[in-house]
Amino acid sequence: MDTKWGSLLQDEQQLEELARQAVDRALAEGVLLRTAQEPTSSDVVSYAPFTLFPSLVPSALLEQAYAVQMDFNLLVDAVSQNAAFLEQTLASTIKWDDFTARLFDIHKQVLKEGIAQTVFLGLNRSDYMFQCSADGSPVLKQIEINTISASFGGLASRTPAVHRHVLSVLSKTKEAAKILSNNPSKGLALGIAKAWELYGSANALVLLIAQEKERNIFDQRAIENELLARNIHVIRRRFEAISEKGSLDQDRRLFVDGQEIAVVYFRDGYMPRQYSLQNWEARLLLERSCAVKCPDIATQLAGTKKVQQELSRAGMLEMLLPGQPEAVARLRATFAGLYSLDMGEEGDQAIAEALAAPSRFVLKPQREGGGNNLYGEEMVQALKRLKDSEERASYILMEKIEPEPFENCLLRPGSPVRVVQCISELGIFGVYVRQGKTLMMNKHVGHLLRTKAIEHADGGVAAGVAVLDNPYPV
Repeated sequence: MDTKWGSLLQDEQQLEELARQAVDRALAEGVLLRTAQEPTSSDVVSYAPFTLFPSLVPSALLEQAYAVQMDFNLLVDAVSQNAAFLEQTLASTIKWDDFTARLFDIHKQVLKEGIAQTVFLGLNRSDYMFQCSADGSPVLKQIEINTISASFGGLASRTPAVHRHVLSVLSKTKEAAKILSNNPSKGLALGIAKAWELYGSANALVLLIAQEKERNIFDQRAIENELLARNIHVIRRRFEAISEKGSLDQDRRLFVDGQEIAVVYFRDGYMPRQYSLQNWEARLLLERSCAVKCPDIATQLAGTKKVQQELSRAGMLEMLLPGQPEAVARLRATFAGLYSLDMGEEGDQAIAEALAAPSRFVLKPQREGGGNNLYGEEMVQALKRLKDSEERASYILMEKIEPEPFENCLLRPGSPVRVVQCISELGIFGVYVRQGKTLMMNKHVGHLLRTKAIEHADGGVAAGVAVLDNPYPV
């Protein structure tokens, strides 16, 4: 793909001056992270890494990603309500993957006791790359859908001004005007506000489950501030505080420090290392309550890689979204090749193909948070080790998306300004709210473009590999 900024990337002095301007503007706009040295304090902060120039994205693919988001919202919601599908899909995975198994245990306990919550809220982000097809044209392919703690909706609303500034400094005002306005945090807050309203208790609060060391606090504050503007108050607590101060009354209403909670918004709880025994108990308490969880445990399970792989099987989408052939077609068009590694002929064949052509595949465990996938030689070693073990069922195999690289500058605190070969990943934020069986809201609320140097196979902004970007539509 042409970079459009080609000639600008040649002039080193100009790049360094532009970078200084861009960084100052980013700091002024609030594109901020806490530092790795002081992750619990906002006394010293730095800018969140970002690209010097916006990256080119084909308008048609951006529109396609937006158009399919409401279908993905419906699909995630349908999966979360289909206990039989989840049980069948995850049966082999939970034998070997302890983390998924523990989530599934809570899911079963809640079903057995009876689900107390009547309002359901989904805030998700569906991530895509642009596969370079045989004729050279780019095609939209889904990497994954994040159904828990989908981040960067706040910072993504602050970056358009930075790229407009860079282009304005270069007297490219026409180009600056093409950078799309984007405010996902407003839309995410809208979903939380709707769920809060439907919960129906004017004095109830929103509880944000936070990590102890949260560098990405300003991203979260953006959503908190939007809620406060609607007079909805947010309290931040860690899992530990819930097990000490949380309780349910006889109607299973949730109270923390004596205050009723309407909505629980998880920005923690998506990785095994985030759970101690005490934290698992806190999660169960939250799930048993009638507070609106974002996500509830079934929706978190709906976001697993194993579910993603099963959804690509013939007939699955039709079963989950009956009578919606157009939605099914839009969804299926974005699916990459996904392969089960369950014991049996199908799994054996997938492993044989990956060992024969390792550069064409990625091995994915059931993990969120970036930096978990295996490629190339690492994948080959893992597959040889797993080949004859039932443990292989806790992974899926996916076709490797190969976007066409382009040049950009990645700006990071403490790193020199240099031009590198990059690839981008586009995320679309989706919001839905359901009361009982009635869908009260279903929308897309903005986008996130993240860009990384091609030497980095895996990992997002929070994992320290990708940087924030904006799409320049072409």
